Amino acid sequence: MNRQDFYFDLPENLIAQVPLENRASSKLMIVNKKSGEISHENFENIINHIDEGDCIVLNNTKVIPARLFGERKETGGKVEILLLRQLSDDSWEVLVNPGKKARIGDEIIFKDGILSGKIIDIIEDGKRIIKFEYVGIFQEVLDALGEMPLPPYIHEKLEDNDRYQTVYAKERGSVAAPTAGLHFTEEILKKIEEKKIKIAHVTLHVGLGTFRPVKADNIFEHQMHSEYYHLEESQAEIINECKKNNKKIIAVGTTSCRVLETCGADNGILRSGIGDTDIFIYPGYKFKVVDNLITNFHLPESTLLMLVSALSSREIILKAYDEAIKNEYRFFSFGDSMFITD
Repeated sequence: MNRQDFYFDLPENLIAQVPLENRASSKLMIVNKKSGEISHENFENIINHIDEGDCIVLNNTKVIPARLFGERKETGGKVEILLLRQLSDDSWEVLVNPGKKARIGDEIIFKDGILSGKIIDIIEDGKRIIKFEYVGIFQEVLDALGEMPLPPYIHEKLEDNDRYQTVYAKERGSVAAPTAGLHFTEEILKKIEEKKIKIAHVTLHVGLGTFRPVKADNIFEHQMHSEYYHLEESQAEIINECKKNNKKIIAVGTTSCRVLETCGADNGILRSGIGDTDIFIYPGYKFKVVDNLITNFHLPESTLLMLVSALSSREIILKAYDEAIKNEYRFFSFGDSMFITD
């Protein structure tokens, strides 16, 4: 299976640069995963397409302001740091820009010394390990100094950081938002509960690898990135009960989907767990837990597009994407939504 099989030509003007004023006012394309039948809706009406007793699964990760700007202590040269993963209380795996000059022992000062860091190691793919020093609580320092790490295809400044968070974000740790969840509002969640649709939560901290392109022509040669996940026993029980009652499990986003399929046994029963997952889902994969998927429109030749195609088929999904382009759907993080259903 080739990477080029998942290519489509996207007009640049369809890449959403800013969120809509109302989260739920985005377009919603409903795609039958078997027949390929397509209909068009507004996201605020998604509850009409989910049955009582079904279960939607939300990723409750919270994006941290992971982009920091500082100066080299020795030269005063400007440095940008992107936090990737916390290794201990004060040590982080990071990307440094410019990177070639970032050597072990280099010290970086942020905002007049409120925060400082020393590079203590260089690891794979040019990433660094940096150990921070500060006064107070690191999360509070980071909130004061850091900026939201928007994807590289977004060039507009984000006016409100909360718009790059889901309304149910809780567990800090992501450097990118689980964007399928950005469409949900408190009002929609309330209607879901009133309709007696079950809600379960998982945690997957989205890493920079979510934007990592597939470079290998043969997708089987692609090395999938690893991300931290956590599924609590109480949430696994909610999902397992729905499965037992032959109700649909609806993953909100590819991140929720990856947690469920990582924790699912061949019989579809979920096991609670905590760890790192590098699961790579592409056409031919047999889903163990997930029945339907709410997702955004993804980059050409991306692992996210491959996952979505696995739930339906490459032909159906690419046809749906062509329909989305013709109808001027908005793409990527702040874009419109797709519901892949039966």
